[in-house]
Amino acid sequence: MHINWKKIAIITLDSALAIYLMFAFTAFNKPDGKTRLCTKVNIDIQDEATNGFIDTHEIKNRLGKNHLYPLKMSLDKVNSRKIEETLKSSPFVKTAECYKTQDGQVCISLTQRMPVVRIKSDSGEDYYLDDNDCIMPNSHYTSDLIIATGHITKWFATNYISPLSKTLMENDLWKNQIEQINVMPDLGIELVPRVGNHIVYIGQLPFYKYKQQRNKLVYDFVIKKMDRLEKFYKYGLSQAGWNKYSYINLEFDNQIICKKVFKEEKDDKSIESALAVSDNIGGISVKKTETNKQESQSLEKSSKSETSKASSTKKASSGNTTKKDGNNKIRN
Repeated sequence: MHINWKKIAIITLDSALAIYLMFAFTAFNKPDGKTRLCTKVNIDIQDEATNGFIDTHEIKNRLGKNHLYPLKMSLDKVNSRKIEETLKSSPFVKTAECYKTQDGQVCISLTQRMPVVRIKSDSGEDYYLDDNDCIMPNSHYTSDLIIATGHITKWFATNYISPLSKTLMENDLWKNQIEQINVMPDLGIELVPRVGNHIVYIGQLPFYKYKQQRNKLVYDFVIKKMDRLEKFYKYGLSQAGWNKYSYINLEFDNQIICKKVFKEEKDDKSIESALAVSDNIGGISVKKTETNKQESQSLEKSSKSETSKASSTKKASSGNTTKKDGNNKIRN
């Protein structure tokens, strides 16, 4: 059989020429990186609705001031690494990623730092703490966070207020109920709730040198105190009334000391019965203190007769109410 090599060679050359012309035509009509322009900038900010410390407008302004905003810029001049570094320099940005696509788009993805508490100390300092116990500067944005006030240094804020706040924020009840932490001169902690005309005192947080063990001690301490407060809320105040007390002291184990709100009218029996329920079900002992005299009444006392109650009420109204200008603070 005779093979026509000449014909095969011509066919091969024709095929190669056709392929070459096709690639050459495609390359000629396709713009390279030097001529292609950025047609669109996609900015994705995670948790923008919940945190809101930065928004798309602020990102555009920050990049524009540094001549890095890529829209209508040649793709070969778009420096993705420089864009990432510029955005990471913001105190509110946790991570930043930038990349280019084949169709001329530039995509920017950001994650924000997560604030957990706002600090407003007696010294005039005003800043946030994030979930990594790091300081964030104050912002024009107002976040719905717990505010910590009082005698707070930055060291105490990062080492104690931060784990305290994170523990409260983990619980839906306390996240919505506690709106303020106040640090007293002796570093005792007061909590100000949204519901109820009272202040909750939990005492001093446990001190420890090493961070991991310290955070665990603070967590266990706060959980224990707030569990007792939840029982008192559920079985005591829910029946006695949320405005019966002005101060609730949880410092001591196995008892809760309450300072009663002063009223001219005589108290009825509802508070005694409600606190008795709290004692029996919640497993706690509750003491009451009058506004002027630091007298305590244990829940463990048995019910008195109606006659003795009327007599004690009459004595209290004639003796105690005449000294309302005395010391109103609870002695710990």
